[in-house]
Amino acid sequence: MTSPSRQKKGAFAFRPSLARLVTTKRLLARIVLFFEQLLPPLMPVLSVIAFYLSASWFGLFRSVPDWLRILLLIAFAGAFLVSLLPFRTLRWPRIAEADRMLEERNGLPHQPVTVQEDEPAFDTPFGRALWREHQTRMAEKIAALDAGLPRPDIAAHDRFALRAVPALLLVTAFGYSLSINGGSIRDALQAAPEQVVSDPAVRIDAWVTPPSYTGRAPIYLTADGSEQAPIGIPQFSGLTVRVSGGKTAEKVVFRKANGEAQDISVQADTKPQQTAASGSEQPTAAPASQALVAQTHMMKLQENGALEVNGRRWSFEVLPDKAPEIAFDGLPKRSVNGALEIAFTVKDDYGVQEAHAEIVPVDTDPTATPLYPLPEYRLDIPRRNARDAKGVTSRNLTEHPLAGKRVRITLVAKDAAGQTGRSPPYEMALPSRPFNEPLAAAVAEERQVFALDTRKMPRAIALNEALTIRPEETIPKLTNYLLLESALARMKLARGEDALKDTAQYLWEIALGMEDGDLSLAERKLREAQQNLADALDRNAPDAEIKKLMDELRKAMQDYMTELAQRMQNAPMQPNQNAQNILRQQDLERMMDQIENLARSGNRDAAQQMLSELQRMMNNLQAGRPQRGQQSQENSEARKQIDKLGEILRDQQKLMEQTFRLDQQLRDRMQRGEPDMGENDPLLDEMNPGENGEPQDQQQGQQGKEGQQPSDQMTAEQLREALKQLRAQQDALGKQLGELQKSLGEMGMKPGPGFGQAQREMEGAGRELGQGRGQPAVEGQGRALEALRQGARDMMNQMMQAQQGQQGQGPNGQVGQGDQNGRDPLGRPRRPQGPDFGDNSVKVPDEIDVQRAREILDAIREKLGNNPPQEMERRYLERLLDIQ
Repeated sequence: MTSPSRQKKGAFAFRPSLARLVTTKRLLARIVLFFEQLLPPLMPVLSVIAFYLSASWFGLFRSVPDWLRILLLIAFAGAFLVSLLPFRTLRWPRIAEADRMLEERNGLPHQPVTVQEDEPAFDTPFGRALWREHQTRMAEKIAALDAGLPRPDIAAHDRFALRAVPALLLVTAFGYSLSINGGSIRDALQAAPEQVVSDPAVRIDAWVTPPSYTGRAPIYLTADGSEQAPIGIPQFSGLTVRVSGGKTAEKVVFRKANGEAQDISVQADTKPQQTAASGSEQPTAAPASQALVAQTHMMKLQENGALEVNGRRWSFEVLPDKAPEIAFDGLPKRSVNGALEIAFTVKDDYGVQEAHAEIVPVDTDPTATPLYPLPEYRLDIPRRNARDAKGVTSRNLTEHPLAGKRVRITLVAKDAAGQTGRSPPYEMALPSRPFNEPLAAAVAEERQVFALDTRKMPRAIALNEALTIRPEETIPKLTNYLLLESALARMKLARGEDALKDTAQYLWEIALGMEDGDLSLAERKLREAQQNLADALDRNAPDAEIKKLMDELRKAMQDYMTELAQRMQNAPMQPNQNAQNILRQQDLERMMDQIENLARSGNRDAAQQMLSELQRMMNNLQAGRPQRGQQSQENSEARKQIDKLGEILRDQQKLMEQTFRLDQQLRDRMQRGEPDMGENDPLLDEMNPGENGEPQDQQQGQQGKEGQQPSDQMTAEQLREALKQLRAQQDALGKQLGELQKSLGEMGMKPGPGFGQAQREMEGAGRELGQGRGQPAVEGQGRALEALRQGARDMMNQMMQAQQGQQGQGPNGQVGQGDQNGRDPLGRPRRPQGPDFGDNSVKVPDEIDVQRAREILDAIREKLGNNPPQEMERRYLERLLDIQ
């Protein structure tokens, strides 16, 4: 064996690359030789493993008793250990063996690899030179060496080719394992399942019925339990097993995933298949008759498990039914007639069965005794696409006593399985009916007082008596006075819940009569007719009932439109109304005809959806009241919010100017190097000599004693403290802006992103002021002003759109003529209504503009400090500095 110290001999000594190549080839050759030794003894090991897998996949271990299974397992383990004995003779091939293998398999004569390690027999100069030349020539042949692949010559060890037997057996067993009777490789390590003898005389009919709301067909189980994978079924599916035949009652067991067994009880629907004998033969025939009775076992599947009966087994994987999800699709809003309109999104695995809005008061008195329950608000859900749907529902709740009070609205969805899903709550003022007549509003308030708490009936009576103190001045119509007196008598005599409800209803009818006369009564009948038809469509009423309800709806619609037409005679179309926004009688008739046709053709979902659209249209239909009186309450609230926003803008502008002035004075103090200069400082006296003269080398310029601010006499430290004190004002403005956004949300308006950006900028400016840094605070305040103006423009656009939607618009949402971008027909800007939020073209200076202005001011101060010779130039520069 050649030692490693002799590797760099011969041609390897002066050709290192050749030496590295030969080393690599030798390593590959040794690996090939090692595998040639490894493969022949590996064949018995692989054969034992193949026999074990074949026995497992053929189901041998699960079909023999446990003692025989254990013996077979020991035998296979012993055979495996014996097959490992030949591996003791394995060794790593030597280098000489690798060289010899390389030379033999590459057909190299004269041993070109080993000759590099040999030495000449006679060590003479000529012999050494000749031997080196020989080594060099032989080395050139080494570059093409190839170790090749292992040649284990397994046939020499297995002359009869018995190695093919376990291979064929393994392939066959693997194919058999995929059948219903195939085994598993784990069978040898676990006890054999309990052998249950199947009675061939017993017939088993089993099926799974998914819930009807899933829309899935029943699943019939095979008679022999041939399902390999678990059967996926929806949760709450019904399992039915019907057992008939045999001589004894079969036991039906449902084994849960945790191993717990549950017997499935027999239902009381069994019936005999043979009539029992009568007379003396009855006692002997009774057992046989009971054995031939068909028994039905039923249960609800709510978790994973397996059904076991008569030696057969079916596994089930229960697919859980998730709870429905529901959420607001935008904020709830008020329609024109006071109805509450809610847009929502709903989602469920198999479809939502029912959804409603839960409305509860925010402020509740636990001792109060309300006269009416909480309002009911059912959401209209399309039944065809109830798994993932959007919808809009409009309900008139103005008659409920909670109208006008702050309530918490939560959407609740329920699926057919009884599971519920809830949305995050939303607080708002429940829309109430706007009363233009003060007397009608006072009567409605009386009703609300005792309807929310019956204990407050004395207060309601006092309110009624207050209305009739001077009736000749406050109640011009004698009919209204008599109605109030009769209502007062009812309120005093009301006892019990029914009497109180009648009194409350009477007061509400009085208020509606004072406000709208017969129009309110017609509107109520129309709303009741719409609700009756919607309920009939929801419960799949017969066509005859649908036709009757449609006739009632047409009559109620005709009465309402007649009253509306009479009212419209006294309230003609506004000049800026567009004819495209007018709902005509023939349009309503066409919609009602379509609803009836859809209902009769069986498309109840489309009919219900169109009816919902009709309800929304009628809720948003203007009732011919004067526009100013109808929206006076909303306009008043909107005006308050506009004025509040104008005050915030004004205060923020003043605060930014004050911050900028203090910051500039602080910078001037620091530039002059006088951070600690006080009011009585001698240097201050020199800079302000009075009437006798002016300093010659000042850099700040003169502003005159008459125009000096109190901060002009403050030190740098005092200026910093003044900046810090401005933080309280900035935080107060941010709080006011937050309250404004909340008020806008309660009005049904969505605050624009500008308000949120302004509030964040205000918070950042407040933090900068708290640290006494004026420049970053001014920049943040400027960005807050710009964001406030953008939010104000968004708010005005929303108010304009809402007003256009109620009054009638021109094409593309224009109001009248020449109102594009707030300009008249001649292109001149109109006078703004309310506070001026600033022109769109006015921009708050950014950081670059502020820096540029500061550089200009510094240049003016420097020029003034150089004492210009001309008096006119000096005064001009002083006037420029006074502008700041």
